[in-house]
Amino acid sequence: MKKVILFALFAMLLFGGIQAYAKPAKAKKILVVYYSWSGNTRTMANQIHAVVGGDIAQIIPAKAYSNDYNTVVAQAKKEIKSNVHPAIKPMSVNPQDYDVIFVGTPNWWGTMAPPVATFLATHNLAGKVVIPFATNGGGGMQNCTTDIKKMCPHSTVLSGKSIYGRDVSTSASAVRSWLKGIAQLK
Repeated sequence: MKKVILFALFAMLLFGGIQAYAKPAKAKKILVVYYSWSGNTRTMANQIHAVVGGDIAQIIPAKAYSNDYNTVVAQAKKEIKSNVHPAIKPMSVNPQDYDVIFVGTPNWWGTMAPPVATFLATHNLAGKVVIPFATNGGGGMQNCTTDIKKMCPHSTVLSGKSIYGRDVSTSASAVRSWLKGIAQLK
């Protein structure tokens, strides 16, 4: 009987000691960052943020784009063709403080909008998990994910998701399914 009690005490000490030294898994810090010209990408960013939590921040060009669609289309084409990275306003968050960064953009001419390229060019996201998302007028993701991977060669870039602009207001369930598929639910 004495041996059983001693064994039980030893087991409790050992188990308790292991628990005392076990460190809880560090919660990943999440940032949802996006540029939105028409508001569609902002809507999708908010849908993602509602599911994954964390912080959310908008990429804002130092000089706003025109409100005229045709003017923006022409400007974007010229900037993308010339690899222009327009100045952006300072952000209220430091991307270095995060582990997982969702990067949202409208699909402009088959790739990310130039302000998003500026964000990626000016922030070192090495070692981060980067998750692209986009809104589009019919082109889907096209080269958005590929081009983000090129700009983040030392990051883990997961599969992106694109939602057609007119459908974004009713896309919360599609966004949630995508997040579940890439294991980014709370």
